[in-house]
Amino acid sequence: MRFVLTGMRSKQMIDLNSIISGAGSIAMSGHVRPDGDAVGSTLALYNYIRKVWPEKDVTVYLEDPADIFSYLKGFSDVAWPEKDAPDKKYDLFIALDLGDMERLGNCGKYFLSAGKRICIDHHISNSGFGDEYHIVPTASSTSELVFDLIDDTKLDEDIAKCIYTGIIHDTGIMQYSNTSRHTLEIVGRLIEFGFNFTEIINKTFYEKTYVQNQIMGRAVLESILFMNGRCIASVIDHKAMEFYGATSKDFDGIANQLYKTKGVDCAIFMYESSHEQNLYKVSMRASDRVNVADIAKKFGGGGHRKAAGFSMSGTYHDILNNISAEIEKQLENNE
Repeated sequence: MRFVLTGMRSKQMIDLNSIISGAGSIAMSGHVRPDGDAVGSTLALYNYIRKVWPEKDVTVYLEDPADIFSYLKGFSDVAWPEKDAPDKKYDLFIALDLGDMERLGNCGKYFLSAGKRICIDHHISNSGFGDEYHIVPTASSTSELVFDLIDDTKLDEDIAKCIYTGIIHDTGIMQYSNTSRHTLEIVGRLIEFGFNFTEIINKTFYEKTYVQNQIMGRAVLESILFMNGRCIASVIDHKAMEFYGATSKDFDGIANQLYKTKGVDCAIFMYESSHEQNLYKVSMRASDRVNVADIAKKFGGGGHRKAAGFSMSGTYHDILNNISAEIEKQLENNE
């Protein structure tokens, strides 16, 4: 019998196929501002359901996914909450790759009104929500969990590409410590379908637009080192965004690039998401000496031990001071 861990509790692995089989109308969504794992896991499950149960009414919601994932089957089917069937109620709603229900954004109403609610996730900050949930903090990605929960004899190239995309994005192309033997075995199985996995890596990881290169250069150039070089931080405000014609979609990879600075234990990147409210979106990356998931949770966010984020109102310096105090405590405790 297989179990999944949720904090200090254990819960029997959900029978996802049985749950789906008993529902007539199904909807699913990942978190707002979906990354590769949110898009990959959600579209993988969407394509799986459409293949195995073609008679079912199934809808996939994602709030503004990046166009770099448009090669995935089902991307063009993505519906926008509020605009598409705002009052529809579903027999089943599946939330994927989010630590709490607030991260569903405008899709939250579909989750709350659904006949049955399921959560599939791997964030350590997730304490469990919904009628049933499958949360494995040690998993590389939610896409890995989707692979474990579906009938893998029904895999095809389209589903495999979605799961592969999610795994490589949450493991940093197999270089993060959340990569396990099981992760690599899954990837080995997926690439046997023959799709061009090298192109997926190049197009979604390394290839940048001119604007993305400019804004990353600006962030690195204006970054600051502090705590004797153990921390680095950078901010992009609305003025800079307007100057370069950049949006939040152009900031992918900046936090990771800052973290690559020699001697750094924690990298902080923030951008001004609402000029009127002085609201900033904060992303953090860290070494084993700093648990950024704990820090993010204190400020209403969440994530993983080495990669987490949250939103906070205030000035850049005030926010940085609040974060720095928490980082300093952890560094002192881990000396």
